[in-house]
Amino acid sequence: MDQRKRKRMQSNRESARRSRMRKQQHLDGLMAQVSQLRDNKNQMISRINLTTQLFLNIEAENSVLRAQILELTHRLESLNQILSHINNNDDEEQHNFLQNFDDFDNNPLFINSFFITQQPIVASAHHHLLHY
Repeated sequence: MDQRKRKRMQSNRESARRSRMRKQQHLDGLMAQVSQLRDNKNQMISRINLTTQLFLNIEAENSVLRAQILELTHRLESLNQILSHINNNDDEEQHNFLQNFDDFDNNPLFINSFFITQQPIVASAHHHLLHY
């Protein structure tokens, strides 16, 4: 009987040792998984931060482009008003009007281009500039 009892105790100890080893392996696997998940999380955070920075840069560039569109639209309206005034007045009034128009520093090349074209100026925005 002692022999069976010792065998059973030995068997139970061996079973308990295997159980502890399985638990330790499972714990080691879980710890490795936690480490991998933390690495993945840090990589995702870095990518999100980079993407956010790129987005903010594009947003800033887009704001500049929108401001430029507004400015160019305003200039276009002003130029079309000048052309309209030129087309509706005689030569002497045109000359007086252009001499008093200070926005373009009385640039003779610029002024002469109005007499040559005598057409409204039309702007077109390329769609890829506005897609951001």
